[in-house]
Amino acid sequence: MGFIRAGLVVLSIALLSASPDGAAQASDAPCVSLTFEGDGFTVCTARPGEDGIALSLRGADGKPHRRLALLKRDLGKAADQVRFAMNAGMFDVRGAPIGLYVENGRQLKAVNTRDGFGNFHLKPNGVFWIGGDGKLNVTAMDTYVAQKPKPAWATQSGPMLVIDGKLHPKFDHDGESRHIRNGVGVTDAGDALFVISDAPVSFGKLARLYRDQLKCDDALYFDGAVSSLWAPSLDRLDAGRNLGPMVVVTSP
Repeated sequence: MGFIRAGLVVLSIALLSASPDGAAQASDAPCVSLTFEGDGFTVCTARPGEDGIALSLRGADGKPHRRLALLKRDLGKAADQVRFAMNAGMFDVRGAPIGLYVENGRQLKAVNTRDGFGNFHLKPNGVFWIGGDGKLNVTAMDTYVAQKPKPAWATQSGPMLVIDGKLHPKFDHDGESRHIRNGVGVTDAGDALFVISDAPVSFGKLARLYRDQLKCDDALYFDGAVSSLWAPSLDRLDAGRNLGPMVVVTSP
């Protein structure tokens, strides 16, 4: 419990820190709308070295945020510097991660390599992680386990959407399962692109968006149906359903 409180304090300090190199970016809109294959999406960009990027699960009281509105409350004054936040990984009924979760260098949940049912277990699944050098990564789970990195922040979800430039092999072109979905991909330039659909879409369409339009060789699915975004620049704070881990991107 003590670490969780410390983690929120560290996150709050990161939100309030300043960096002259990123000052010009602070006024740029972090989230934009685009249309792909007839459907609308919102794309939010995080740039390492220019934005503060962290994961958050619980407030200082040790209770899971569960909702973006409660994350906003728990951040207090630091909430003024949030560029956007989004659900970032699958979770159990208590809001706890069901896969790897690392917060400020401390592993709170080990990597999950088990087989099972549901989207998380539609192998390969993967990990969004931030190295100690601030580099942003999306890595398939088997590769992550083999590499044994030491992330500062990490969250496991699944399935992977794009792996080394190829779509997940089990996706239909435009399957019948449709939900409002969200995910993350990393560009060649090292930026992370967080996407949420404006309407229900298939896995295949979200994956093609990342590969064909956003040019991400690796992209990871975060969730569907519960997918939520907090984007102050859009005056948007989704209510939605209960959530688990969240990614928080802030002005430097």
